[in-house]
Amino acid sequence: MNLTKILTIVFYVISVGLAYFLISGIAHDIQEEKRISTVETLVIEKLKMIRDAEMSYQASNGQFTSDWNKLVNFVQSGKIYLTEKKETIIQLEYGADSVVVDIDTLGSVPVLDSLFGAGFDAKTLPFVPNSDKQFSIWADKINKSGVMVDVIEVVDPAPTDPSRNEDNEIKNQKPLRFGSRTEVTTSGNWE
Repeated sequence: MNLTKILTIVFYVISVGLAYFLISGIAHDIQEEKRISTVETLVIEKLKMIRDAEMSYQASNGQFTSDWNKLVNFVQSGKIYLTEKKETIIQLEYGADSVVVDIDTLGSVPVLDSLFGAGFDAKTLPFVPNSDKQFSIWADKINKSGVMVDVIEVVDPAPTDPSRNEDNEIKNQKPLRFGSRTEVTTSGNWE
């Protein structure tokens, strides 16, 4: 065998090996991206559930809670009251209007059935999907333009996507969250 044939075979084997490693590396990256996307979808759905529970808790108790036990107990045994609001406008003699508001309570429904359905286990609410970690929750009142307002922030403490961290300048590249410690909002950074 001459040198040309030997080098051809060696380069062929090397090129097949490089092609295999390149293709397997790309396939691994694609699978990892799909896994991250699937887990983040589950985290977003759980954050939406927590937001709904917190909004109902605030409507019933006048404030958000940062205590998971209180929120879980509220979801398990709390009630959402169904109300009907009627406004009557009365014309006054001097051309002004007066509004009379009547609010009638029609009944109540359990929070668990209303927000999540019968098969939901409220004890799983604080936990990040596919993890044993709990979401980080913070609720308080802050002063906004001289008015004390309720604020809440719930954050995924250990994002699946390694590129998500608190140091990112871009809001939607920070760990998945809803709410804010400084603004009056309950929107999520995925929205």
